[in-house]
Amino acid sequence: MATQSNVLTNIGQVETQTAKRRFRLKPGDIFLYGLMVLLAFIFIFPFFWTVSSSLKTVQELRQFPPTWLPASPQWVNYNKVLTAVPFLLWTYNSLFVVTLNTLGVVLSASIVSYSFARFRYRGRDFIFMLTLATLMLPAQVTLIPQFVLFHKMGWINTLLPLWVPAWFGGGAFAIFLIRQFIMALPRELDEAAIIDGAGYFRIFWQILAPLCKPVLATIFVISFIANWNDFVNPLIYLQIPEKFTLAVGLNYFKQFPEMGGEPTD
Repeated sequence: MATQSNVLTNIGQVETQTAKRRFRLKPGDIFLYGLMVLLAFIFIFPFFWTVSSSLKTVQELRQFPPTWLPASPQWVNYNKVLTAVPFLLWTYNSLFVVTLNTLGVVLSASIVSYSFARFRYRGRDFIFMLTLATLMLPAQVTLIPQFVLFHKMGWINTLLPLWVPAWFGGGAFAIFLIRQFIMALPRELDEAAIIDGAGYFRIFWQILAPLCKPVLATIFVISFIANWNDFVNPLIYLQIPEKFTLAVGLNYFKQFPEMGGEPTD
């Protein structure tokens, strides 16, 4: 029994010494952890400042130097936002547009990319190069023709111009990225599926599309962020406050000085 107790004691001492040696901080580690804490504070600060500002009075918002925390949190500010403007409706409009637009980009761009990567037909490479050439065109070049077209179609003051075009190709950048990814996949996958009796659509949907999940996820994230932050297109096509997205709706607050907007003379 004494021998067994001594062995257990020695094992405990060894584990304690190993733990101390493992968690011993070096000067470089202290600097690294300090840098990580500083970066964490930098990233968290905008969220802290947003919440703090939302609970301040208008006078505190315009005060200089600014105060870190409100003297008396104004929780009523959130009620004012939800009652003064259709904030929840703007949120719904944004989610509706972003969802349909992003799905349209991913689905249509993947189908077009599949055509460019796997099918052989006359003029394929020329059409692809012409598609890439559109990347050099600034968005302002097509802005007026698109507005005239949508106006004649009666789409002004509707959400249609913000998501319908995404279902017709998805954009040159998305097509290029997905096409290059598909071309890196071996053609033997297609040939084996054809031997088993699979058609082109089944090859794309059940074989290539699952393998393209990384690039499709990339396109999804890029498109989602771009459409969520889009300000110009909703500003051009929407003039009715009930149709606004959040990007335009937040700018609408400028006409309310009591909510922190710019005072008018």
